Amino acid sequence: MTSMKPARATRGLVFGAALTCVSLSLGACTHTRGAGDDVTASISTDYRQRHPIAIQEGDHTVVVFVGNGRGGLTTTQRADVAAFGQGWLREGTGSIIAEVPADTPNARAAGETLREIQSLLAAGGVPQRGVIVKPYRPTDPRAFAAIRLIYPKVSAVAGPCGLWPEDIGPSIKNKGYLDNKPYWNFGCAYQRNLAAMVENPSDLVQPRPETPPYAARRATTFEAYRTTKPESTDKAKVSNVGP
Repeated sequence: MTSMKPARATRGLVFGAALTCVSLSLGACTHTRGAGDDVTASISTDYRQRHPIAIQEGDHTVVVFVGNGRGGLTTTQRADVAAFGQGWLREGTGSIIAEVPADTPNARAAGETLREIQSLLAAGGVPQRGVIVKPYRPTDPRAFAAIRLIYPKVSAVAGPCGLWPEDIGPSIKNKGYLDNKPYWNFGCAYQRNLAAMVENPSDLVQPRPETPPYAARRATTFEAYRTTKPESTDKAKVSNVGP
């Protein structure tokens, strides 16, 4: 009598091999997340997070051109220096640096112009110790040697803009196109312009405190409200049309 156990064992091996083949085929279709996918997934769709506005300390500079045969400031230069001094009083975070050319054809005229600049700044409220004079020699002899006024201030910056790590349209390199995600450079110009236009960068971080009320005007308004008599019905009409 022939035993059936070997046949059953053979069918078991065949069935196990079939399961193994199915598992391998399904495993081949499984997508494994790579390092590039993690980076792409970590990019926020909010333009304020992709292009944040940073608060940092930068330089405000005014350039005063001085000719070889003329010392002193022109009318426009006087206005520039006066506005520069008022800006330092309002937003300066350090001393004013006056870089004056030395050993140049216009060095003598620049020295005379510097004295007028110092007098204008002093007249505008800038203390004498607030201005530091530093002579310099141009590295390029062909460059025009000018007086540079510099002071540090807190400023808001954003960018740089114009970065295109992925294509805008459908492409094998643009993984976010089918997901309808905004392109990388979206919102960068808006953030950069906002940072350039804001007067006080701290307004982007916290609100300003409230100013005290004008007590005299408040008392006048309350008195007028208290003593005003209600108008009659006829005077309150806007138009004579209708009942």
